[in-house]
Amino acid sequence: MKTTYREALREAIRDAMNRDDRVFLMGEDVGSYGGCYAVSLGLLEDFGPERIRDTPLSESAFVGAGIGAALNGMRPIVEIMTVNFSLLALDQILNNAATLLHMSGGQFPVPLVIRMTTGAGRQLAAQHSHSLEGWYAHIPGLRVLAPATLEDARGMLWPALCDPDPVLIFEHNALYNLSGELADDAGPVDITRAAVRRPGKDVTLITYGGSLAKALAAADDLAADGIDAEVIDLRTLRPLDADTFLESVRRTHRAVVVDEGWRSGSLSAEIAARIAEEALYDLDAPVRRVCSAEVPIPYAQHLEEAALPQPASIAAAASEVVRGG
Repeated sequence: MKTTYREALREAIRDAMNRDDRVFLMGEDVGSYGGCYAVSLGLLEDFGPERIRDTPLSESAFVGAGIGAALNGMRPIVEIMTVNFSLLALDQILNNAATLLHMSGGQFPVPLVIRMTTGAGRQLAAQHSHSLEGWYAHIPGLRVLAPATLEDARGMLWPALCDPDPVLIFEHNALYNLSGELADDAGPVDITRAAVRRPGKDVTLITYGGSLAKALAAADDLAADGIDAEVIDLRTLRPLDADTFLESVRRTHRAVVVDEGWRSGSLSAEIAARIAEEALYDLDAPVRRVCSAEVPIPYAQHLEEAALPQPASIAAAASEVVRGG
């Protein structure tokens, strides 16, 4: 069937709510407004205000309410409008959601799912556009997911709700209008493994989320130039499936990590470090990273585009590691 990323997310929520009466959605404007990005449009009419719950504009309060609901046997889906606003709930996520199972000796799981929009590319300026998922991937006790395809948008939610740990799902804002074919019987997917989205033999491009399409576009450009790039979609940012990208790097002997986060202290730095630790002697060139410029994301379109990884900059980095700069 023909669908969009937004509609796939909506169907995932609808499916989870039909599967389990304990599942409910809460967040700012998720009810009659249908969500800031229209993901929950129509769900209020289907499930009513007890299960599609609008909240006050207080991320700390409604994330805390979600944690409490999860501790008491419910399966809440909490929507935070953008990753930047999640910082207002960081105390709840880090000091409560991520720690309670450990601090209780395994007695109190927190089966909470937090969905939030991440990323830039739509001229939403510096308070709505950053990619901070690498910060959350630093925190033990969380699972961090980044669906980049229609199948993952549709299939990651139910396994996330079944996880005893809190799960954060990062939805890149440039993907909501992504359209394509999705199998009529599309359902839950594996949330533990990375995926090889394009096989290749000359260089490994490692990325996730909104940068996947750019990496695939760069791979097309590289192919026209005689370079065969393999593209890895991480999918799960914590825990990282290092085996998949390390196996690829051991075959291609070169790696470029594409991360819309800032370069310093980034997820790309962690991946590069793991390659250096585990596959250094398999490399024929240093690992390259293509990240966002270390500035607040600009509003002006040409500046925003310049600040972000683009297919041309990815292809240039890959060409350099294959042929030398």
